[in-house]
Amino acid sequence: MLKRAAVIAGALLLATAGAATASDHKLGSDHKLIVGGTLASTTEAPWAIALTNSSSAESSGRWCGAALIKANKIITAAHCMIKPIGTYTAIQGRPDLSNPTAARMSTIKSIWIHPGYNRTDNRYDFAVLTLNRPMTNVPILPLETNPKADRKGVVPTVYGWGDTQNTGPADTLGKLAVPNLGDSTCLANKEYVDMGYAAATNLCAGYLDGGRDACQGDSGGPLVLNGRLLATVSWGKGCAERGYPGVYAQIAPAAKAIQAQLLR
Repeated sequence: MLKRAAVIAGALLLATAGAATASDHKLGSDHKLIVGGTLASTTEAPWAIALTNSSSAESSGRWCGAALIKANKIITAAHCMIKPIGTYTAIQGRPDLSNPTAARMSTIKSIWIHPGYNRTDNRYDFAVLTLNRPMTNVPILPLETNPKADRKGVVPTVYGWGDTQNTGPADTLGKLAVPNLGDSTCLANKEYVDMGYAAATNLCAGYLDGGRDACQGDSGGPLVLNGRLLATVSWGKGCAERGYPGVYAQIAPAAKAIQAQLLR
């Protein structure tokens, strides 16, 4: 039912809400990305990282999203880390993954997974990866350390190269503004509660009417508010399904543990 990673054991989907198409929701004829989002540039989001894997079913290698939080450190979703370390590559500056243009690339030196993470409740869905080749002179994305930044009504933006459900070109960096619906919205969903949604560690954002959402391949990608990393894409039911918003892993409750990794 869950996950927004690239290909997790066949049954797990990485996204937030259903499987809507452009015709289903009349999203228009302009270039839509994520699901119902718009094109983004690597200039506006230089810290956006595409995490590829050599065993991906996608020809581009697309696997998950990530964010550069130090020249040699990126943060992604813990549930993305299911393959050998040597199969991952971090790519910065390539808006279209199917176009092998010049970009900064690095293999992975080490992986840290938050000790509070487990696949039962999906909380603390964070992994910090140390790069073999630091991405110097690239702006980093600061961490949001204030828990009060998770406020109902604010509208952060999610970035990723994931599935678009036919609302735009695949493997291309997109963005989508997703309203923070407040924890009560996801806690009112029994399926989400059963899967481990917790107000203390998760963030509920998206559109209850469906049609717009992060999706498969966006896992670990950044949710950004006021120039800071508010959360990362974690899980949800399907992609852009009505009544099933996105569940994000909130940074602030895990900030101290993540910051400790930046010192290593």
